[in-house]
Amino acid sequence: MRVVLQRVRKAQVIIDEKESREISEGILVLLGIEMADEIADVDWLLNKVLNLRIFDDENGVMNKSLQDINGELMVVSQFTLMATTKKGNRPSYIKAATHAHAIPLYESFIKKAGSILESKIATGTFGAMMRVILENDGPVTILIDSKNKE
Repeated sequence: MRVVLQRVRKAQVIIDEKESREISEGILVLLGIEMADEIADVDWLLNKVLNLRIFDDENGVMNKSLQDINGELMVVSQFTLMATTKKGNRPSYIKAATHAHAIPLYESFIKKAGSILESKIATGTFGAMMRVILENDGPVTILIDSKNKE
């Protein structure tokens, strides 16, 4: 499981050019799921996302987590994070999970986040065409891979 995590002042996802969902200060998570992922990856990654100290404290030092600031969370599925580019110039998505495997893990990530966070959680729609608009704060952008655990 891979994420691109972005600290945002605000973010919006537009789904199929019809529906819009948004958050204010918090974290935008672009979530990629591969066939090897399981519920343990969800748990490990969610713990990292919610507790990563990337928000400023009163001294301007990144020392607070999303939970500490009662920030909002947006989760958007993004299978392209599982792309491999080893051969040629066309990305391969062979490692990306099928819908049948990915959707339960995606939904579990969101449900578990909702059971922990008291603040707003917004999501994209799995498999839909989406546009993501964000105001990156910092900018702070972090890549996390549950298989790498760096």
